Amino acid sequence: MIQKEKMDNEPILILADPNGKAWDFAQKIYQKLNSSPKRERKYKLAEVKITKFNDGEIFPKILENVRKKTCFFIHDSSLDSQDWFVSLLFVNDALMRSSARKINNILPYMKYSRQDRMAEPRTPISSSIVAHMINHLAYRVLTTDLHNPAITGTYNIPFDNLKAYPVIIKHLKNNYSEFLKNSVLVAPDVGSAQRVNSYAKRLGLNVAIANKTREKAGVVGDMEIIGDVNNKNVIIVDDMIDTGGTLCKAAEILKEKGANKIWAAATHGIFSKGAKEKLENSYFEKIIITDSIPQNSEGKIEVISLADLFAESIYRISHGQSLSELFN
Repeated sequence: MIQKEKMDNEPILILADPNGKAWDFAQKIYQKLNSSPKRERKYKLAEVKITKFNDGEIFPKILENVRKKTCFFIHDSSLDSQDWFVSLLFVNDALMRSSARKINNILPYMKYSRQDRMAEPRTPISSSIVAHMINHLAYRVLTTDLHNPAITGTYNIPFDNLKAYPVIIKHLKNNYSEFLKNSVLVAPDVGSAQRVNSYAKRLGLNVAIANKTREKAGVVGDMEIIGDVNNKNVIIVDDMIDTGGTLCKAAEILKEKGANKIWAAATHGIFSKGAKEKLENSYFEKIIITDSIPQNSEGKIEVISLADLFAESIYRISHGQSLSELFN
């Protein structure tokens, strides 16, 4: 019993690379966790330095005693996909070999989550490989808005897929209430309808759907709008913005259908292949994203933080409280 009490009184570690872009995110989480003197558990911010040798090999080092401690490693989603995956595994291995009590991976944006099936012959299911490796090294994964929530079934460890919509909805209500009075939400495809309905019932808005055909990956074919957007402000809601091709195509057609101001709201701002420039030159007036991938607001892009959501989730996990209550 004495040993158990001693372990329970150990500080919970919030770890991140001080030279990485996730360090600010980790600091916000740490400050939020320690903002109330009523917190039962104590939290400590610790450093994981991730460097590279001259030949490009990744070398992480934990700069804190983690023996018998619960650790939450905040990983940098802005890293190159291959560096992200390898450094995650190496940090987990270092924590395991250093006798960490529990290794929790905080992955605000889960890379490789779109490669969730064999879309064509002789290709890998990359999300399954990522899951297989993490299963062997970590105790839990915490992420946000998976592109396909079904991949949680490939994990045999606790896996929490948080929803960003409470944070985005709160931001819209607090800052753009006038805009919302004459607005309609648009799902960029049929598969996004359920996500958009989560916004609609909390904002009290109607929904339209942009029904599209895709010629190939990253290339949108025909598109039609199902629903009334004439003389309405529009917010296109999606889980991620990659090349921006679908969004820009939808914005063009919405404008043809008589939409007024056109905005977008998404969790993950990937912005590959010149997407930012494309969006800046589009019909969009504002694009709201989160910092699941670390970046700053610029031009039409407005970034809001998920740090409070992750801080509250870490608190609830470390105190055995419900996460689902956050989204009721």
